[in-house]
Amino acid sequence: MKDIKSSKRRNLWFEGFMAITATVNLGLVLFDLSYVPWRDFYLRKLPEIIKIYDPIKGIEAHRDTKSYLEKVDALEEQVKQTGLQSPQVNNRLEEIRHLSSEMIDSNPFAGVNKSGTLEKIKNRMRDRIGNESAKQSFATFWSQPYLSQKGWDQENNFFNQSIRPLIASNYYRQIGESGEFVDDFWMIDLPFVILFGIELLGHTFLIRRQHPGFSWLEAVLWRWYDLFLLLPFWRGLRIIPVLVRLDQAQLLNLHSVRKQVNQGIVANFAEELTEIVVVRVINQVQGSIQQGELTRWLSQQENLRPYIDINNVNEVEAIAGLLVKTIVYQVLPEIQPAIVAILRHNIETVFHQVPVYRNLQNLPGVGHAQTQLSEQLATQITTNLYKTLVSAVEDPVGAKLTSHLVQSFSDALGSQIKEKHVLSEIQSLLFDFLEEIKLNYVQRLSQEDIDQIIEQTRQLRTQRSVSVVVDKSTTLPKIRQG
Repeated sequence: MKDIKSSKRRNLWFEGFMAITATVNLGLVLFDLSYVPWRDFYLRKLPEIIKIYDPIKGIEAHRDTKSYLEKVDALEEQVKQTGLQSPQVNNRLEEIRHLSSEMIDSNPFAGVNKSGTLEKIKNRMRDRIGNESAKQSFATFWSQPYLSQKGWDQENNFFNQSIRPLIASNYYRQIGESGEFVDDFWMIDLPFVILFGIELLGHTFLIRRQHPGFSWLEAVLWRWYDLFLLLPFWRGLRIIPVLVRLDQAQLLNLHSVRKQVNQGIVANFAEELTEIVVVRVINQVQGSIQQGELTRWLSQQENLRPYIDINNVNEVEAIAGLLVKTIVYQVLPEIQPAIVAILRHNIETVFHQVPVYRNLQNLPGVGHAQTQLSEQLATQITTNLYKTLVSAVEDPVGAKLTSHLVQSFSDALGSQIKEKHVLSEIQSLLFDFLEEIKLNYVQRLSQEDIDQIIEQTRQLRTQRSVSVVVDKSTTLPKIRQG
């Protein structure tokens, strides 16, 4: 017992370690998926990450925007050395104006889907200068008269705070020989994939040992969710095995989530299955009617499908015989007093309708004698009828005659139904009746509160489990056998 507990504990520790490893891998995957969309945020808040991770995604500074910012840096240095009004500064301003016009025309931001950033730069510059033209706004901003009038330090601070970060956020992303962007995340992901692959092979081997009848494919599919950890694409789906592993390692309780997911799946499946099965059965019956199988059955033609008898017993005759015996031997004796009362009432009614009897009513003792006579007649009639029925049931000849009567009735009814107009009308009515069932009742089946049914099933299961626990915990007294 101790060895089993120790083994389970070691297995739980291993599952916990692998679950945490899978969680770390999922975190790296999510970071990688979010890096490009959130690169501007990382650039502002965590610039050190940019230096490390940009090479992995094949990202480098864009030559045009990098050159533009370098020219602005050179202008700042030149202003410090020679002042704003020097010819050297004017030459650098003219060069920056030319680069600004090229940046607007060529849009170096479009290659990485950052054209919106260029529009934001242009709008900020328009608002700063008060001109509808972005090119003219840049030309005015990078001019000695404007900078002298507004103040170099003030305008330079505006550029560094509002414009420079937007230009610096642009980048160039390398394209590989496959035509896709360079992405070396696989180098980070590969050790995890190898580890998960080895673990899956180990689990597959153990599953085949525990279930010798399983093939390798069946053993792998036993832990199908682990396959998502090995896929080099759709890496976001790794959240599925991570959640499963955390639950198995008891690091995360997902019982309520599993219950809701299972309930939703079962509810949808039950609703669709109910509707499909019922509609399919009705359609098959309607198809049989349209194909004339009802006519062939009534006509007893040879091309009718052979009837399969599983016990060599005519169930209809057996059921009819059982019902007759039940009525004769059990039901009629129970209701005999009621039958006697009805007959007595009818006999008395007949007596009262006879004129001679009405005159005799005035004689003393005749009324009491009439009551006794009515009761004796009713009892005698009922007894005789009951004996006749019992004799008919027990008499082989009577049973044979009764069977012949039933057969004659069936033949006569069948021959009349086989009349063309009667059969056609019956088929039409049956078909319409089945169609009404589909429209009126199948929809109710599909709309039935499946959640309520599942809840009732869960309550029954709970009650059954509680009763089992009570049975196991209760010691029954031993019965002494004589």
